[in-house]
Amino acid sequence: MKLAIDPRRGDIEDDVSSSKRRSLLSLAGSLLAEISITKLAIAWLSLVILPALLLGVAPIIASIWFNSVFDEFTSSLAGVWSLAVVALLAGIGWFGGRRVLQIAEHSFWSLNSLIVQPCYTACREVLRHLVGGRMSPAMYAGSAVASALFLCAIAVGVVLLAWPDAYLTSDITILRSPKRWAIAALANSVVLVGAYVAVAALVWGVADATMGQPRDLEVDSAPSAGKTWRIAHLSDLHIVGERYGFRIESGRSGPRGNGRWRRLLDHLELIHASEPLDIVLITGDMTDAGRSGEWAEFFDGLADHPRLSDRILLLPGNHDVNIVDRANPARLDLPTSPNKRLRKVRTLCALGAIQGERVRIVDRAGRRLGASVAATLEPYLPRVIAFADAGKPPLTKELGDLWDEIFPMVLPPQQDDGLGIMLLNSNADTHFSFTNALGMISSEQARAINVASASYPRACWVIALHHHVVEYPWGAKALSERIGTALINGSWFVRGLKSLAGRAVLMHGHRHIDWLGECAGLTIVSAPSPVMNATDEAATYFYIHTLAIDAGRQLRLLPPQRVTVAGEQDSLPGDA
Repeated sequence: MKLAIDPRRGDIEDDVSSSKRRSLLSLAGSLLAEISITKLAIAWLSLVILPALLLGVAPIIASIWFNSVFDEFTSSLAGVWSLAVVALLAGIGWFGGRRVLQIAEHSFWSLNSLIVQPCYTACREVLRHLVGGRMSPAMYAGSAVASALFLCAIAVGVVLLAWPDAYLTSDITILRSPKRWAIAALANSVVLVGAYVAVAALVWGVADATMGQPRDLEVDSAPSAGKTWRIAHLSDLHIVGERYGFRIESGRSGPRGNGRWRRLLDHLELIHASEPLDIVLITGDMTDAGRSGEWAEFFDGLADHPRLSDRILLLPGNHDVNIVDRANPARLDLPTSPNKRLRKVRTLCALGAIQGERVRIVDRAGRRLGASVAATLEPYLPRVIAFADAGKPPLTKELGDLWDEIFPMVLPPQQDDGLGIMLLNSNADTHFSFTNALGMISSEQARAINVASASYPRACWVIALHHHVVEYPWGAKALSERIGTALINGSWFVRGLKSLAGRAVLMHGHRHIDWLGECAGLTIVSAPSPVMNATDEAATYFYIHTLAIDAGRQLRLLPPQRVTVAGEQDSLPGDA
C-alpha cells in the first residue's frame, strides 16, 4: 500500500518553528498571532517593569534615608533620645541599605542582560550583515564603533526625554502620591539605564574595535614529540523523543528520528577500538527541547556503548534548558513556572550520571577546586526528586542556586603540566522560546575560570561552552543566523581570558557549522552538528581533534580527523 501523504516524511506542521524552512519575518508573524497577551503582560511586569521600579526607587529611598539622618542629626541637641534615633536610622541604613543596593544591582543587571546588551549586539550584527561577505579587520572594527555611536545617540535621546520626570533625590513627601513616585521610579530607571548605555556602548564599541579580531586559523601540521590528546568533538545532537520526530530548527530539512545518532555511536566505537579517544566532548543541545523522552532516547543510545560513556563530557545547550514549547515559539514560561527549573533538573541529573564522579566544582570562597559534582549533588537529590514529582515552588530558589554553583565543572589535568577541561553554562536566563538562543557568561563563572587555572598554573586548558564567543569573519546567508546566537558578552569574555592566550582552546557548538579560528591569542573550534542541516539521505560529519603541548608550554591544535556519518540509504518500510 502506498500512502498519498506519508506521515513518516512529515508535512508543513513539522516546519512550524523551522528557521531553515521559514524566514525570520514569517516566524515573527506566527509569534504575534499565537502569543498569549496575558502571559506577555505578566512576563513584562515581572521581568522588566518590576526590576525597573526597584532600580528607580533605590535612589529615592537612599535620599529619603540620608535626609532623615541628616535632619535628625543637625536638629538634635545631643540628647540621649536624639542620638538613639540617629543610631537607629544609621543601623537601618547599614543593614537595610545593603539589601536595597543588592536589589538595585540585581535589577540593573537583569535589565542589562534582557534588553541593553542584546540591543547593542543586534545593532552591531545588523551592520555586519548588511556589509556581507568576508570582512577585513578594519570593517569588523568599524561596525562595532558605528553601532556603539548609534546606540549611544539613542540612549542620550531617551535620557533627555525621561529627565523631566526623574527624581534621583527627593524627600518623604513624594511617598504621599503613589502615582508620582511610581512615575519618578520608572523615569529614574530609564535615566540610570540610559546613562549607563550611553557610556557602556562607547566602551563596548572601543573594546570590540581594539581587541584582536577573529580570523581563520591554519592548523599546525608539524608532528608532536610529546603527549597528545584525542578529543571527539560533538555538538547539537538534538535528540527527539519520537521515532519519526523532526527537529525544531530544521523541520523537514533535517533527518527524522535518532537513527543518525545511533550510527554515529557505532562508528565512534569502531574508531575508539583502533585509535583510542581520550575524551568525547558534547558541547550542548543533547536534546531538542529538554523533554524527558528526549533524555531517555539519549541514554538509550549510550547504553550499548559503555566504553564511550566513560569518556563523555557534557554541558548544557539552549535547547536543553530554554525551549518552552517545541511546536510554538510564542510560548512563554512565567518566572513562577516550574517548567524551566524542571528542564535544568533533568540536565543536572544527566550531567551527574555521565560525569559526576570525574568533574569537580570550583570552591569560590576557598579559591580552589572543590568536591566532585556527584558529591555536590548528593545532599540535594531528595529535593530534586520531590521537585521533579510535584514541582513545588519552595524548592525553586534552592535548586536555582545549585544550578549557578555547579558551573563551571572542571576535569583537572592528570599532571600539573597536563591538559584540563572546563565545562561552562553559557545560556542566558530567558523565559521565551523565541529568545531561547541568547547566551551569556556570568561574572561568577569568569572568576571561577581564573581560580581553576590558577590552581594548575603550568597546565593547558580546553574551555568548552555551547555558544560561540565571536561572530565569524565571514557573511551569513540570513540575518537569523547572526542575531541572538553568539554570547551577548562574548568580547568581554574573550578579553578576560587574556592570561590563557596560547594555553587554551575554546570549543563550542550552537552554530551547527565547523570553523577553526583565532581571536586575541585564543584558538576557537566550532563543531558542526552531525544531525542538522541534512535530510535523511545526505551524509553529515564531525571531527576528532588532536591537541599537543609543545616545549614552550603552548597548546597546539594538530590537523583534525574528519569522520563522515552516512545518511539513510534505504527507503522507508512500505514504500513501493
